[in-house]
Amino acid sequence: MSLVVIGAQWGDEGKGKITDFLAEGADVVVRYQGGNNAGHTVIANDKKYKLHLIPSGILYDDKLCIIGNGVVIDPKALLDEIEYLKNEGIRVDNKKLLISDRAHVIMPYHKKIDALSEKKRGSKDIGTTGKGIGPCYTDKHERTGIRICDLLNKEVFYEKLKTNLEVKNRLIREIYEDEEMNFDEIYNTYIEYAEKLKDFITDTSVVLYDNIKEGKKVLFEGAQGTLLDIDYGTYPYVTSSHPIAGGVCIGSGIGPTMIDRVVGVCKAYTTRVGKGPFPTELFDEVGEYIREKGFEYGTTTGRARRCGWLDLVILKYAARISGLTSLAITKIDTLAGLEKIKVCTGYEFEGRVIDNFPASLEDLAKCKPIYEEFDGWDESIKDAKTYDDLPENAKRYLKFIEEYTGVRISIVSVGPERENTIVVGKY
Repeated sequence: MSLVVIGAQWGDEGKGKITDFLAEGADVVVRYQGGNNAGHTVIANDKKYKLHLIPSGILYDDKLCIIGNGVVIDPKALLDEIEYLKNEGIRVDNKKLLISDRAHVIMPYHKKIDALSEKKRGSKDIGTTGKGIGPCYTDKHERTGIRICDLLNKEVFYEKLKTNLEVKNRLIREIYEDEEMNFDEIYNTYIEYAEKLKDFITDTSVVLYDNIKEGKKVLFEGAQGTLLDIDYGTYPYVTSSHPIAGGVCIGSGIGPTMIDRVVGVCKAYTTRVGKGPFPTELFDEVGEYIREKGFEYGTTTGRARRCGWLDLVILKYAARISGLTSLAITKIDTLAGLEKIKVCTGYEFEGRVIDNFPASLEDLAKCKPIYEEFDGWDESIKDAKTYDDLPENAKRYLKFIEEYTGVRISIVSVGPERENTIVVGKY
């Protein structure tokens, strides 16, 4: 059985926690896109872990974790994360972690160009994390990228790096008017990285296929969220890959018939980081209440997240794009204490009501949310162990989400710990 976990909003929905919870019943956990621009926070055994590249399943000692070909890998960031986990008492070896030999490598010039291009955009910057993700994916699609398998062949890596660096240095010098990068320094450093990572590297598509054919339970862990997808997100304020369910196949090397179910993770409200329209954004004390109570600050960047009411237009859109079979609702406890809670059920746009998410950001910026209002609930929600324990008002809220989206809720999270997770039905 294979299960996909995706973000149904703008990322930061709590996928790390839900993946960690579901990983207990999995044999294999797979990352299939993105890079270390992602950040998953997992709290287990009263300890907080921050992960960026390695699948959340690494916290279990009996799970195989795979970094698929769709991920772009910064070797230094990966090695630092491995060392961080080891220092926290987590075993990381090639029995627990494998890296695709087809994954593309983030090079120092990617990070430099990322920062320089953002600076050159000025007030029209996209708000990237500056970690070289976009430029690396650009090289991948321009067919000039360097892959993990290239690092293992010194001669091949030498020639590809030499060719690439000549082009990148010319770009850095003539367009961005900055200092060129040194070939020997990059080459020698990355050869050292390759030596340290070589035992983890293999054709993960074969490993994954064999595990699925053997009947193993496989969990695919998405990074970012639906509205950050390069095609279906709020372009251009998006990531450079496909966080939606469709990205699983190309990012891990398996066919669509091997995917059984897709869980969309969604906060009980909405947040986003960076620029771009946000129809339900709150600029008042309620927005600040949600931000502070929910500690809405990025795991990777530390940036404050913009907060707003739950937008069901977005959630229905995510359900359609990824074929969601169930929803995992997180952070419903954050809304506790509010007297009234609103939910967006449509947009007023140019004198008419729409309930589909527009492609044009200019159109989205004109959309005014139409709200349904609910009575709130108290702090006792965090003590709930079963669905029946939830306050009646919270259950009415959740029922409305199901009815509007046409997708049943399988998980409700009432706190950050593993044990603060209520299974409502089959996921």
